[in-house]
Amino acid sequence: MITVVGTGTGAPLAADVLAAARLVVGGRRHLAAATLPDGAEQIVLGPLAPALDTIEAYVEKGEPVVVLASGDPGFFGIVRALAERFGADALDVRPGVSSVATAFARTGLTWDDAVVVSAHGRDLRTAVNTCRAHPKVAVLTGPGAGPAELGAALTHRTTDRVLVVATALGSGEERVERVTPAEAAARDWGTAVSVVLCLDESRATGAVRTIAGAAVGPAQWALDEREFEHRDSMITKFEVRALALARLGPRLGELVWDIGAGSGSVAVECARLGAAVTAVEKTRDGVERIRANAEAHGVDVHTVHGAAPTVLSDLDDPDAVFIGGGGRELPAIVTACARRARRTVVVAMAALDRVPAVREALGGAGFAVDGVLLQSSRLAPLPGDVTRLAATNPVFLLWGVRPPASVEGVAQ
Repeated sequence: MITVVGTGTGAPLAADVLAAARLVVGGRRHLAAATLPDGAEQIVLGPLAPALDTIEAYVEKGEPVVVLASGDPGFFGIVRALAERFGADALDVRPGVSSVATAFARTGLTWDDAVVVSAHGRDLRTAVNTCRAHPKVAVLTGPGAGPAELGAALTHRTTDRVLVVATALGSGEERVERVTPAEAAARDWGTAVSVVLCLDESRATGAVRTIAGAAVGPAQWALDEREFEHRDSMITKFEVRALALARLGPRLGELVWDIGAGSGSVAVECARLGAAVTAVEKTRDGVERIRANAEAHGVDVHTVHGAAPTVLSDLDDPDAVFIGGGGRELPAIVTACARRARRTVVVAMAALDRVPAVREALGGAGFAVDGVLLQSSRLAPLPGDVTRLAATNPVFLLWGVRPPASVEGVAQ
């Protein structure tokens, strides 16, 4: 009853598909390129709801409908809305080649290891965070979320990124251009952009894959301290890190701050789990250590040299924040982070005296607060092939979680 045809970069539209149509729905350029039957009503896609209502009226009368879409309409396309409204059995889907597949083909790259994210009608931040974290990303663009906006958001927050901007794919005006984020931000790209590829060519290995998309998560987390460079054992111990990671919940498309990052062990682990990460560290040697640890583990961590809370005003709002240390400034740092965190703040501290102020700062920001004192003893060898328990220093871990209604408010 409803034939959905992918056009543009796919096969030519078969004449018999349109011949019997009583209603043809599509974008303005799709309708202009098609030979439409006499007497058929045309609807230029804009707001989706009125078009679906008109389609329903034709379906109820048993009259054939054709929907023209770009590329593969089942890939971030109109098939989802049509199936939800009319059921999958009512659809005859004839896909073309998706703009993502075409863009990667034009660049001579495989894309089974790429992450695809849509910024069309969606918050650009998810695409930006994905581009910061993953070495090969395709971004489906939209008004207010094109190459210029993406480039501006990535400039100074990533290193070694290349943007491949694919415009008007499948048409006589097709262009595929490689630019830096800064160059993309400085141009007016118009409305014909099909897709933007964001590539970190130093980390895009092209290894043979079994599962498409983002790489399967790491086999281990809460890594041993020996996996990181650190100074005088100044590193979040793996027992503490394990619970901190569980409460932070780092994931692809989100941004995590690591404040007072030290060795960057928490930052690196969050990046290994797929999140974009900004690490703030006040010592110059600490910044270099974080960068070395990130490189050793094959992740991209954006480092900021400076002291919190002063430097936080220049950073993008985070989804989650980890705070280690902090000294007398800790309550002010927690307050500043809690005001901007969309989801959660986790604080690690050794001093009992700081716990009440941190609880008050988290609660005052509207978070539900909980915490635990972590005390662990590790197996340690003794002479004579025997083992003792070696106690590690106790650490308080407090966390605040923003209630769901408040998360929606921060998101807006």
